[in-house]
Amino acid sequence: MKASPQPITLLVTGGTLDKDYQATSGELIFSETHLPKLLEEANSTLPIKLNVLMLKDSLEMLDSDRQKILDACLESATDRVVITHGTDTMTDTALFLKNSRQLTDKTVVLTGAMRPFQLNQSDASFNLGTALMAAQLASSGIYIAMNGELFEASQVSKNRQQGIFELHT
Repeated sequence: MKASPQPITLLVTGGTLDKDYQATSGELIFSETHLPKLLEEANSTLPIKLNVLMLKDSLEMLDSDRQKILDACLESATDRVVITHGTDTMTDTALFLKNSRQLTDKTVVLTGAMRPFQLNQSDASFNLGTALMAAQLASSGIYIAMNGELFEASQVSKNRQQGIFELHT
């Protein structure tokens, strides 16, 4: 008999994954989170507790925003947390969470997308699926799941030229 999966808290903070194309201005903007639609399209049956903390570009994130993310992780009733986040400062937030030393009993996985979910040909679904699986299987710690790989928070950086995350070299 298959064991029921543990509940996962999904914290939404914004980032490219949740952006929309604004036709009149030609800009990428936030209107609402697309996570419910993304999970529905994936036919996800996981017990997920969705919590929208903010819809913010990660370049605009402050330490007060990171503190809000940390507080939400600590207040989460689950010990498995996935955070959607903009890729530009995802590593900064991951290190903030790791350096807090308060999440030792939780598995926290940050993920995002290089292209908005709404614009098609996005990596959002793949990255979210990877993060959800990693949150179920990885031991306690702070991780980044991108490009089909799972990285420990202090061992990853974004390669802006190639648009990927990779181990520190």
